[in-house]
Amino acid sequence: MRGRTGGVWILAARPKTLFATVAPVVMGLAMAADEGAFHVGLALVTLGAALLIQLGTNLYNDYADYMSGADTIERKGPLRVVHAGLVSPRAAHRAAWVAFAAATVGGLYLAYRSGWWVLVIGAAGIIAGIWYSAGRYSLARIGAADIVVLGFFGPIAVGCTYYIQVLQISPVVLVAGLAPGLLSVAVLLVNNIRDMEEDRTAGKRTLVVRLGRRFGIGAWAACVVLAATIPLDIVLLTNTRPWAGIAFIIVLPAMHILYRLYSAKDPRALNPLLGATGALLLAHSVIFSVGWLL
Repeated sequence: MRGRTGGVWILAARPKTLFATVAPVVMGLAMAADEGAFHVGLALVTLGAALLIQLGTNLYNDYADYMSGADTIERKGPLRVVHAGLVSPRAAHRAAWVAFAAATVGGLYLAYRSGWWVLVIGAAGIIAGIWYSAGRYSLARIGAADIVVLGFFGPIAVGCTYYIQVLQISPVVLVAGLAPGLLSVAVLLVNNIRDMEEDRTAGKRTLVVRLGRRFGIGAWAACVVLAATIPLDIVLLTNTRPWAGIAFIIVLPAMHILYRLYSAKDPRALNPLLGATGALLLAHSVIFSVGWLL
């Protein structure tokens, strides 16, 4: 049967997109550790469950976009395993639900240790992952995906990770969580700028389709700059953890990415910028986390 080799399933997982899951969890764990609360088992289950939800979302997206006809021979993005015939739609659909089920098992353990509402947030994440690409009124089609990505890959992910360890929440944690959320939206914007014409044809009314390429590039720049300044704002407001403000340094490589994003004529030239923006996200998370703990 197609798609049984490990390499194909690694492609299906879209490893580069997993930065968006790892980054906020790392930040939440670092901020919890600074409070003297760090349980290795809870940390590993939190990260594992979050990655499984992201994996299930990616697989379901492959399945749904193929079934809806959104992925065509004109596709300019990275290879999609279902569209390429490497994995059958049925296998991708089944694998997505296996990933969601495994995440739920982890969520049950986290709920037992930290409170039932953790399971509710996990369930909401799974629903959002399916809704992202499922149906006529999917988040991607109605242009609401950016807001959901901001929340689930930002304050929700950072705040939930922190709470699981500390069993309380802090407004500073939620504000810090806006940064990975904004950078995750920046990754999505690169994807939507590249696919603008395909999305328009497929009926996907993303914000870039609605408002244009120039808006998308401007929104990308705004997301990166806002994300970079959030650590500085926290340092100024709390007068603590000055090293965390060094995360602002991501604006330097971001300027080169912005130039390439603006000057690219061929949509395929934007594919490397997806990984580059993801690297900004991971770099911000690591620099902020290390700085917070110093």
